[in-house]
Amino acid sequence: MRYFIQLSYNGKAYHGWQIQPNAITVQETIQNALSKLLNTELAIIGAGRTDTGVHASQMFAHFDVEEHIDSDNLVYKLNSFLPKDIAIQSIFQVKDDAHARFNAVKRSYEYKVALKKDVFQSDYSYYIYQNLDIDKMNKAAKILLEYNDFQCFSKSNTDVKTYNCKVENAHWEHEDDMLVFNISADRFLRNMVRAIVGTLINIGLGKINIEDMHRIIKSKDRGEAGFSVPAKGLYLTEVIYPDITYTQ
Repeated sequence: MRYFIQLSYNGKAYHGWQIQPNAITVQETIQNALSKLLNTELAIIGAGRTDTGVHASQMFAHFDVEEHIDSDNLVYKLNSFLPKDIAIQSIFQVKDDAHARFNAVKRSYEYKVALKKDVFQSDYSYYIYQNLDIDKMNKAAKILLEYNDFQCFSKSNTDVKTYNCKVENAHWEHEDDMLVFNISADRFLRNMVRAIVGTLINIGLGKINIEDMHRIIKSKDRGEAGFSVPAKGLYLTEVIYPDITYTQ
């Protein structure tokens, strides 16, 4: 039987989602906890990968067990067992062929840029003291919707078969002393959002022009795009599946 887990995590202490040698990851932490509580070795598959230091307010993963489980009781036990920076919202049974990664049809991220020095936000946003032109940044962000190939924003030497992504939404919002960038797509490349944000910030600072976004994307060259903003300001905020009920 297959079960989905809906969870959230503060990524500050973790080397990303995916299990890797000699590093603490979110996937390994949850997988070890589940295996101990269910008294069986199991593997969990996540909806995607988040890099070192990236957070998730909504993430999904799936695992398989042979017998029916008491989901509510397992949620309670897992939350008691896991560290304080990982929280389980729900566990629910799905069809045996439902896949946390491959069945996801949309993913959304947000990136937080602090406009004022804030000691309580310094670990969870990127502080910029210069003035940013949000109108220019939004006009440039709309250009993303005109393209499908985003190789210029992808981390070099990745093993992906295609750089195509369908971006459905990309815009900035001004919230008090914070600028928040929202972006949704069917899939994302490694480092893609952070590179896009860095490029848009360069436009907001007047270092490059809005129309340069066309040139950068068409170049397919990571060196043409902007810098990668720090991981601490990035959040996976939503993963959408067809025909699957989950907790908001």
